[in-house]
Amino acid sequence: MIKNAVESVIDCMASGNGMSDIQRIQTEHRFKLVEFWNIKEGSKVLEIGCGQGDTTAVLAYVVGGNGLVHGVDIGSKTYGSPISLGDSAEFLMKSKLGNQLKMEFEVDLLSPSIDFLENEFDYIVMSHCSWYFKSQEEFGTLLTKIKKWGKTLCFAEWDTRVSSIEQYPHLLSILIQAQYESFKQDSESNVRTLLTPNDIKTICESSGWNINNETAIFSPQLHDCNWEINKTLSDIDVELSNVEAMPSKLTGLIRSEVKILEDFIANNEIKPLSIFAFTAQ
Repeated sequence: MIKNAVESVIDCMASGNGMSDIQRIQTEHRFKLVEFWNIKEGSKVLEIGCGQGDTTAVLAYVVGGNGLVHGVDIGSKTYGSPISLGDSAEFLMKSKLGNQLKMEFEVDLLSPSIDFLENEFDYIVMSHCSWYFKSQEEFGTLLTKIKKWGKTLCFAEWDTRVSSIEQYPHLLSILIQAQYESFKQDSESNVRTLLTPNDIKTICESSGWNINNETAIFSPQLHDCNWEINKTLSDIDVELSNVEAMPSKLTGLIRSEVKILEDFIANNEIKPLSIFAFTAQ
């Protein structure tokens, strides 16, 4: 059943054409998340940070024709590579899942002009999007605002708690990015604010949510670790040269960390971090 479901979702994705192997891995991982969250058929879901629709498509499949997934993202339609958010969303909404889908971009949920009815949604989903926030404070402000909109918060993000040495380069690449990103006011990076599971739980609970179920999910085939490592190594010179007012001692530290990363991946296997997931009410 799951195999057929995965293939059915892949057929609805723009990246399913020519990149089906990568999309299959991403889709299988999203099914793990949605299964853990226990989202029911016929549900109404608000997905924050829908991006190119990897989780959106699986949610739409699971809620079925009597449900609705409303995906929103602060990014523009032109953001994203090799397929932009807009192109991916257009393809998905024209697919057989389109009837139970709505996707909108350049939506700032913190804008006073944006609001939803109390308990309008059965679930609010945040999947691999929390590190895009400008700060921990912004993340907490959003969690507080959305509390009245839905009954259950379904959350997933990379877990910074390394469980095997092969995950170390993924974490190190993220730490390197987070250090220079902390000097930026605006960014389009995947890692803008690093949030640990402890940070996330603390902010979530202070925003009025009570976590009732949490887990760590490991999807070893995910390519994200390689993407983050390659981005870190290819962009480091440009990133450091563009950051103003960075202390020279920190610049030297980051370059030393890059060397550590290069040495490690030259002689060791690489695996992605696990994913920290929970539901809260």
